[in-house]
Amino acid sequence: MGKWRKVLLAGVAAATMLLATACGASTQPTTTVVQPAAGSVAASPSGSTGTSALKTAGVLAVRSDAKLGALVTDSEGNTLYRFDKDTPSPSKSNCDGDCATAWPPVSADDASASDSLNPDLLGWVARSDGTKQLTLSGWPLYRYSKDTTAGDTNGQGVGGTWFAAAPDGKKSGVKRAALNVLDSPELGKVLQDKNGKTLYLFTKDKPWPMTTACDATCLQKWTPSGLVTTADVTALGLDPKVIFTFTTPNGTKQEAFNCWPAYTFKGDKEAGQTNGQGVGGVWFAFKKDIVVDRGKTKPAAQAKADSSASSSSSSSSSSSSSSSNSSSYGY
Repeated sequence: MGKWRKVLLAGVAAATMLLATACGASTQPTTTVVQPAAGSVAASPSGSTGTSALKTAGVLAVRSDAKLGALVTDSEGNTLYRFDKDTPSPSKSNCDGDCATAWPPVSADDASASDSLNPDLLGWVARSDGTKQLTLSGWPLYRYSKDTTAGDTNGQGVGGTWFAAAPDGKKSGVKRAALNVLDSPELGKVLQDKNGKTLYLFTKDKPWPMTTACDATCLQKWTPSGLVTTADVTALGLDPKVIFTFTTPNGTKQEAFNCWPAYTFKGDKEAGQTNGQGVGGVWFAFKKDIVVDRGKTKPAAQAKADSSASSSSSSSSSSSSSSSNSSSYGY
């Protein structure tokens, strides 16, 4: 699915900016459409009756709600919901019978994603009757029978278990932690900031002693990440020593993981997007599982389809000089 990802390459060559320090101390949619994942996370039973009983979603989009923030809608503007009693990994719907009458499951047939959604997060799960239900980041999606007009969000918070789906499959209208995890079918589990934006590392930075190669031109596309606490890190099961506050050349503070400064990409417009992955062969999402060794182990996630190519690209880019052409910098 990563084949649909847009790689943005622009700008001119820039001189490398260096700053040495210590590390390791404890401290409305476009018209472009793509199809959802071709495979299911649960095999469809033999004798499947198809999806004739389910209403198709059409082109999924992201809408900004004044109270709930960004949420996912179908092509008719209906809010799509997720159910806390379902499971995302493996995907499983636990809403049948009267529940499915009140909360009609969304069919995966003909569903597609606008540019506001990461297509890698779309898939389907086989329901108990053999129909295919659309999933977002593994969570089965539903409409609510009491939403009668496009834009209604009457299902938000019902029973304390129903919530509008955010663009990355998480709950809309619910405060996020300062550090989160996106479970990407393409990249595995990668780190997100408090807004659900993917965190990336730049292989032209240096982990020990820490330096940054992202100059003013680079910073037009890549934003230094905000800071997190040891509590934020331990909540994800990580060693608190994995984080270190890096002071940038202009004096601001930036979070670093295993001595690699973290950034978000301005090409990621909504939570769950990973458009920065592989840009210029030098930008990669931070994988969740990080070894604490002062940057010796690079915590870069690799796409399943091109992991070997990305690894080779990363190695060559790390050894190149500051006179490399602009495309190798990814900005």
